[in-house]
Amino acid sequence: MENIREELIKSAKRVVIKVGSTVLASKEGINQSRIDSLAEEISNIDKEVVIVSSGAIAAGMGRLSLVERPKEIKMKQAVAAVGQSRLMWAYEKSFETYGKKVAQVLLTREDLSERRRYLYARNTIETLIGLGVIPVINENDTVAVDEIKFGDNDTLAVMVTNLLQADLLLILSDVDGLYTSDPRSNSDARLIDLVTDITSQIEAIAGKSSTIEGTGGMFSKVQAAKRASAMGVSSAIINGTKHGSIHGFFEYKNIGTLFSTGKNRLSLRKHWIAYTARSKGILIIDEGAKRAILTKGKSLLPSGITAVEGRFGVGDAVSCEDESGKKIAKGIINYSSEDLSKIKGMKSSEIETILGYKYDDEVIHRDNMVIL
Repeated sequence: MENIREELIKSAKRVVIKVGSTVLASKEGINQSRIDSLAEEISNIDKEVVIVSSGAIAAGMGRLSLVERPKEIKMKQAVAAVGQSRLMWAYEKSFETYGKKVAQVLLTREDLSERRRYLYARNTIETLIGLGVIPVINENDTVAVDEIKFGDNDTLAVMVTNLLQADLLLILSDVDGLYTSDPRSNSDARLIDLVTDITSQIEAIAGKSSTIEGTGGMFSKVQAAKRASAMGVSSAIINGTKHGSIHGFFEYKNIGTLFSTGKNRLSLRKHWIAYTARSKGILIIDEGAKRAILTKGKSLLPSGITAVEGRFGVGDAVSCEDESGKKIAKGIINYSSEDLSKIKGMKSSEIETILGYKYDDEVIHRDNMVIL
């Protein structure tokens, strides 16, 4: 265990650290002393560090003297707008003590779902890292609507890990890691030190766990670890409320739960297709196309499509489902939904005759497809 831990941590050059709301929140809004502690430990890490931080709404609540977390979307957005500057001021103040500069980066899901904006975001953050600045990334809650929900920044942290080709994802929570059962209700619960394969049993354990955040907190984190593993990135869940946890983790101490990488690794582009690109439509495929994709590694041809759902253009991501509604694959489409409606069920040799042009024989090329 020690050798695996040391090997994975030592080889990591770039680390994404996700800081949850429960790590930062206090009755006053934001716990400044906690951020001071995090800044001290993070500043001493001899690696490139990117922070994905929650806490804008908690900070806004403190600033506005709100006792209860707002429920209305417009109120959440307003409180987040007040809190975001407060949160960044807290980070700026703390890291300045240790001679470190930080920069605020606000992202929405669309920034990472659309390939061109995805690349622009990556270039900007890479430039910050090159300047020796620590990016502090958060969901842009003031304009996001459906993204303001529990656990979303766990997903964002994985997207950022993929975006920046990081080597390690460290998730800070208010518990020591993943236990065999909920330690708050079972005194016999045991901390799981190492997970080499995130099985349905592991997911079931996580689904029954809870934190101050509410039921489902650990499940969201384990799903983040699973997605990171799919692109060959190890991750860990540790207690960010305990001073010294981060330092101890990077000193290879047996702290938290470590998730080692999986055997089947997606390329960065395919990981983006699978987990970041938002699906704009659905293609219903027949049994022949299903077999060709799943067992023969083939591309999707128009002849295998029986129905087209949704509106999408060339270059958008779409899902492929069999006729029973089961998701088979996801990929980048070569034809618009309008054109696909005309050529579905047809042979590739007929595309140019029907449309007056032909981009490709394939509707989705195998290189731009991920099996689900």
